[in-house]
Amino acid sequence: MPIQPREFLMIPGPTPVPDAVLESVARHPIGHRTPEFSKVVQDVIEDLKWLGQTENDVFVLTASGTGGMEAAIANTISPGDKVLSLICGVFGERWAKVSEAFGAEVERMNVEPGTAIDAKVVEQKLASTNFKAVMITHNETSTGVINDLQAIVAAAKKHNALSIVDAVTSFGAVNLPIDAWDVDIVVTGSQKALMLPPGLGIIFFGKRAWEAKANCKSHSFYFDLKKYKKSLDANTTPYTPNVSLFCGLQTALKMMHEEGTESIFARHVRLKQSLRAGLQAMGLELFVDETAASPTITAIKPPAGITVDAIRKKLKERYRILVADGQEELKGKIFRIGHMGYAFERDVLMTLASLEATLIELGHKVEPGKAIRSASELLATSK
Repeated sequence: MPIQPREFLMIPGPTPVPDAVLESVARHPIGHRTPEFSKVVQDVIEDLKWLGQTENDVFVLTASGTGGMEAAIANTISPGDKVLSLICGVFGERWAKVSEAFGAEVERMNVEPGTAIDAKVVEQKLASTNFKAVMITHNETSTGVINDLQAIVAAAKKHNALSIVDAVTSFGAVNLPIDAWDVDIVVTGSQKALMLPPGLGIIFFGKRAWEAKANCKSHSFYFDLKKYKKSLDANTTPYTPNVSLFCGLQTALKMMHEEGTESIFARHVRLKQSLRAGLQAMGLELFVDETAASPTITAIKPPAGITVDAIRKKLKERYRILVADGQEELKGKIFRIGHMGYAFERDVLMTLASLEATLIELGHKVEPGKAIRSASELLATSK
């Protein structure tokens, strides 16, 4: 079997994992009812609160991000409750579907994929109808749009609606001060900016969320957050957790603490800006305008006459670089490059160079080296 370079993930998740985190995950598991594991839990919770800039309760679930979304709904939304789901892509629609599974009366507010939610329109909708909650996707993974979460949450609070937020591809990569913005519930997952393999769902649960929980008529056994709260008071979990991923999360958060949030957030902005500059230098059309462009995911339209499948196949076979297709109605219409978590300037330059060579081979007219020069010039003037 020939020697090949390892595949490099430039997709919106799972993302690359640091060696130190892999080593923590690979160690022999410790008992989950031991003082050693309780120390891991304590460290993880403290660092998650630090990263989220919050004193709210936070629970780590052995589940995907979607499990965290279900926990958010199961603990706050009763059958018949009227909720507003803000949809600018696949994961906004997922909020609506999870809510409907618990009997909520869901009103969808849709915008064209590739555009952001307008907070002013949200406020007008909230002023005209009494909603129990607003479901918000902070960063829409399927399109590379980031929404103005602060403004949307402020509108929800003004009209006494819970703010329930999917931050799966934003938390840990962009500033999300939960307490300062007064966000009621935030859900994220392990396999994005937190630099772990998939398998952990994380949910931040605020005071108003607990008030909703007290009156909630929905039921869940595994996702009953009262059980997690009781266990967390003893630095443990109500059910058998993924011990190995907890240990990996402890290491990842320690690494993030050492880098510091200001540096982390600035790094993701640099990656976005340099990648977009390089892509535009190749004559490629970006799917999202700069004003709503995500710091963690960039969506690109393929050049005329070249398919997304051809680009992805050539990148994988020739350069061992994975980029993502579009999802659902955008499948085959865009390709997506992830740049979050354990991602750096080198990775963007490597991807741009490989994409440039791929497009030339596929017949797209590109000025050789222009993409790298454009990205490099931007990086040289940014901090």
